[in-house]
Amino acid sequence: MNAQKLVVIGQGYVGLPLAMRAVEAGLDVVGLDVDADRVKRLASGESFVEDIPADRLGRALASGRYRPSTEYPDAEGFDICVITVPTPLRDGVPDLSFVEQAGTAVGPYVRRGCTVVLESTTYPGTTEDLLRPLLEAASGLRSPGDFHLGYSPERIDPGNPTWRLENTPKVVSGVDAASLERVDGFYRRLVERTVPVDSTRVAELTKLIENTFRQVNIALINELAMASHQLGIDAWQAIEAASSKPFGFMPFRPGPGVGGHCLPIDPCYLSWQVKRTLGRPFRFIELADDINHQMPEHVAQRVMAGLNRIGRPVNGARLLLLGLAYKKNTGDMRDSPAVDVARRLQALGADVHAVEPYAEPQHIPGGVVLVDLTAREVAAADAVVLVTDHDSFDYDLVTRHARYVFDTRDRCRGAMVERL
Repeated sequence: MNAQKLVVIGQGYVGLPLAMRAVEAGLDVVGLDVDADRVKRLASGESFVEDIPADRLGRALASGRYRPSTEYPDAEGFDICVITVPTPLRDGVPDLSFVEQAGTAVGPYVRRGCTVVLESTTYPGTTEDLLRPLLEAASGLRSPGDFHLGYSPERIDPGNPTWRLENTPKVVSGVDAASLERVDGFYRRLVERTVPVDSTRVAELTKLIENTFRQVNIALINELAMASHQLGIDAWQAIEAASSKPFGFMPFRPGPGVGGHCLPIDPCYLSWQVKRTLGRPFRFIELADDINHQMPEHVAQRVMAGLNRIGRPVNGARLLLLGLAYKKNTGDMRDSPAVDVARRLQALGADVHAVEPYAEPQHIPGGVVLVDLTAREVAAADAVVLVTDHDSFDYDLVTRHARYVFDTRDRCRGAMVERL
């Protein structure tokens, strides 16, 4: 019996781990991506996703059951197709053009009995009201009835060694009972536990709830940190003390802002839909978004004030930023607040150097000098700014040689350290 054929559209931080896991589960996988350079690198065994080491990618290629491609005709005859393309914001409005392009391109290869699943984060109604008509128009088939259609929100957490694709519960849904059965059966081959829900709209909202919860609570703690600094209170110590309560409290910690594809974007999908559909703002989301977007400017102003206290103007100062990715132990720089901090400090006239061991050089902001973390680099800096707290950083080296450290992550200790 031939293995089922899976097409994964999008070979980034979500699609590539899914493709690798599916190969390991015995499926034949075509990984489609419009980025020809990315596909070429994958075909040569070069992984750009930290969670997928080169040897794992190499094994998938050697099995003959993983084929990266830019050509949609390679999708012909698929049993299952999963769409994992980006869904960015454009001027505050959801941009579903990548979903539209994927649906239109794969639609001609939809056949009777196949299953299509959307994983891209989006507002409730996208699967049924946007994707389904595209697939039906291109294929001449109908869902439910001729083919199965569902939604399953991605829960990939880059750099997390504990919670991976296979042991993170997977929410699954379908446009009807038969579709749900097919979608659930597919993911049960890949993960330890599935969580079926009644409709694609429920599944779509589930993802937005998860990220809105984080966005709102991070904003609360960020505003608390700003106020506590002005009041002369150690917010970090207060948070740790509050964390000792064994019930009714979940700790969140301050930072330079939020980044990645999820937190700066996903809650805005929900607030946009509420405003468009119900005619009223989603005030918590809009306030949280505003607070978190203020944080890079707050960090830049605190660094400038710290430099003033040691008699060094920010204009012309040499600054060393530790970390440019949005999340520690990854090279993902999508919407990274660290990049925003770097640009704001540059705009104040600072000479910005940065240590970023994970990101590719071509993604480093213009004018920022990429360096290694050495005692000489630390000593040469007028200030060290810890923005992304990679575990690989030698924080003892930093505190031994730095004149002044502004720490947004509570990793450094010493008389010269000032915390967010």
